[in-house]
Amino acid sequence: MTRVKRSVQAKKKRRATLERAKGFRGTAHSNYRRAKEAVMKADSYAYRDRRNRKRDFRRLWITRINAAARLNGLSYGTFMHGLKLAGIELDRKVLADIAVRDPEAFRRFADAAREASAAAA
Repeated sequence: MTRVKRSVQAKKKRRATLERAKGFRGTAHSNYRRAKEAVMKADSYAYRDRRNRKRDFRRLWITRINAAARLNGLSYGTFMHGLKLAGIELDRKVLADIAVRDPEAFRRFADAAREASAAAA
């Protein structure tokens, strides 16, 4: 089997890793071994936190909807259940945006949810 000299590919790979480690603290931006570890760690954090961001935003939306629903005399659970019974299919992101930007429209949703809950009971 013939011998393969890897100098070009190895340098390219190291250069790419060091490029990705720009701005890291200490030797993590200049020492290849440390940079490789730091980049792998950063990648794992990025992967994890892309999922956590979805979780965090959902929590924020629920908090905003709950606050607006309570201003209209409903709890979050009763409000969401009433919307489902009323056949209003808006996701939490849109509801939270309406709660912040247009309280009057949110009040109409709360009234619809209240009426649907009362009719079902």
